[in-house]
Amino acid sequence: MILLASSCEEKLAHWKQGLSDISTLICLTDLDSLSHELIRRSPPILLLDHDLLGIDSLQIIESLLVLSPKTRIILSIHGLSDEMEWALFKSGVRGFCLDTIEPEQIKRAVKAVWQGELWIRRKLVQHMQNELAITLQEKKQIERAVNSLLENLTRREYEIAILVGRGESNKQIARQLDITERTVKAHLTEIFRKLAISDRIKLALLVKDTAATSNQTDIDHDSDYPTISV
Repeated sequence: MILLASSCEEKLAHWKQGLSDISTLICLTDLDSLSHELIRRSPPILLLDHDLLGIDSLQIIESLLVLSPKTRIILSIHGLSDEMEWALFKSGVRGFCLDTIEPEQIKRAVKAVWQGELWIRRKLVQHMQNELAITLQEKKQIERAVNSLLENLTRREYEIAILVGRGESNKQIARQLDITERTVKAHLTEIFRKLAISDRIKLALLVKDTAATSNQTDIDHDSDYPTISV
């Protein structure tokens, strides 16, 4: 089933020309009826006219996906800036086609998105690559900052911090490191001071990536800080 939503009857007829032979089509002309049908039917595909959304298109797209999270939205557009198209993609749209698209191309776009693919311009792919590169760079910067903080810890403090990141209790840490719970608490107090944090939850969040990397590993007690052996 495919929902077609536009206030323009000519546009709906144009879409139906390309899609009538691949699925049941339901045509809608306003947002209220669209919202109702999304809740009622949860269709796999919604072909939506951007003109129907008005100036609050980003918020409306997000609201529609709340009503039917599994629905993949293809947006019919014209004259949108690259920035707006990118923002709509990030809000959940999985395909874009121009108002002037031919019926056969509409069919190809719908089939592709229905199968889990994206139907977007190459320029949008470049946006994705650039944002991914920025995200990876920011992640590396955060990792370097965390590692710099952890270097202030002694080997024993580092071991305890990693175990806290794995979700171990003080009792479990004491047993694993063959020390008393009181000693664990004393080390944690010093760790909190050095890292300028106030509790073990913040410590766990700080070292979670390190803890995940070293998950299912044993801390090497004979080597110098901060070696972890697999």
